[in-house]
Amino acid sequence: MSQPDKPALILGERGESFAELDERSDRLAAALEKLGASAGSTVAAVLPNAIEFFEVSMAAAKLQAPFLPINWHLKCEEVAYIIGDADASVAVAREPVAGVPTLVTGDEYEEALAAAEGAPHRDWGAGPALVFYTSGTTAQPKGVVHGNFTGERIRMGMQGQVALWGWTADDVHLLCGPAYHAGPSGWVHTALFIGATTVIMPAWDAREWLRLVQRHGVTRAFMVPAHFIRLLEVPEEERSRYDLSSLRIIVHGAAPCPVPIKRRMIEWLGPLGCQIHELYGGSEGGATKIGPDEWLQKPGSVGKPWPGVEVRVLDEDGNRLPPGEPGLIYITPMVGRFEYRNDPDKTAAAWRDDAFTIGEIGYLDEDGYLFITDRASDMVLWGGVNISPREVEEVLYAHPAVVDCAVFGVPDERSGERLKAMVEVRDRRDVGVDDLREFVGERLADYKVPRDWELVDELPRDSAGKVRKRLLRDAHWRGRDTKV
Repeated sequence: MSQPDKPALILGERGESFAELDERSDRLAAALEKLGASAGSTVAAVLPNAIEFFEVSMAAAKLQAPFLPINWHLKCEEVAYIIGDADASVAVAREPVAGVPTLVTGDEYEEALAAAEGAPHRDWGAGPALVFYTSGTTAQPKGVVHGNFTGERIRMGMQGQVALWGWTADDVHLLCGPAYHAGPSGWVHTALFIGATTVIMPAWDAREWLRLVQRHGVTRAFMVPAHFIRLLEVPEEERSRYDLSSLRIIVHGAAPCPVPIKRRMIEWLGPLGCQIHELYGGSEGGATKIGPDEWLQKPGSVGKPWPGVEVRVLDEDGNRLPPGEPGLIYITPMVGRFEYRNDPDKTAAAWRDDAFTIGEIGYLDEDGYLFITDRASDMVLWGGVNISPREVEEVLYAHPAVVDCAVFGVPDERSGERLKAMVEVRDRRDVGVDDLREFVGERLADYKVPRDWELVDELPRDSAGKVRKRLLRDAHWRGRDTKV
């Protein structure tokens, strides 16, 4: 640790130096051991953006335990499923978590750290092995586990990220998105690895983002297109009052960015010296990147592969398709094979030879640049957040008035996509949209509750009686260049 007194994490008026983070995570590791944590056993955090979140992740690293961040917006049953599926040994959360010993933040947390004073020092190495649960086509999220991604493999991965995005210890990173997501979490852990400071936003606010960049001399951030849209909604006259000249690089990903929005971001921040880069990939692994100059020549592209990565566009039989012809996108990973925890069938379906797919369709142009055009799976990306329509449908099926339903993504100018539910009910006199919305909201996190609803007498079906969901979805995307 070259600068132990340097701020590692800043939240509001509170700062925690690298030395303090090191000492507090030593104590926390000892406290979690008493609760049952050990090497190889998963440590979960069900926390909003906070300094404690990263104390937990560093304590997990010191215990050589996988670190599992869980979306704190989820309802109790949703959290309990992930805790059980991941076989977590302990959790740190704002309230007790069912089925696992829990250290509750606040007084209990601080008392546990105080009781562990004098705990032995442990090295956090290159950081924790991260486990993320991601939604897709199934009714339940699945854990993405990168086999043997510990020790030296983590260090090599971190060094690769540092080189790929030009990190230095002098950087000041701004955490804009939820720390329980792969991109935002990964970038803070890279900052800790290289010795850079991270400023934490507890919740997104465009004007607060501008203020924090100016106040702390922020040099870099990882963002999603929804952030761009909200920043551009701040009047230009107001935006121009902030000194944003410290910004060097913004990397965005997680969801497609509308071409006009990205062009406006480049026009606004480019002259100030900030480069807008884009990456494409998922919790399963990264794939491509593109800088602003390239993007202006290839608008809409997500770029070329990372070093050591190959992108293939294949037809249904696994044959490579020529430039310009869309097919299923496959990626050869940098860090070896992953698996979906406790789901060998889904794991096998994701892999073809040495490459995996996250279910998206696109094409490579004649220069090797990748363009995304559609999604083979039903997954919906709401502001960069994965939502499984099947999970919502399973809840709706449990309602006594529901005969059948179809949940899918429709275009949203601010969030990319939003959920729509078309529901076939037994009798419209017995149930309304408000009843169904409340029914889903009692069982799933608020962001999974469809925004749009339509009650119908009968859903369209194919000859086998299966609802033609793709037909319903495509009708809402007609006339657009892409369907994502």
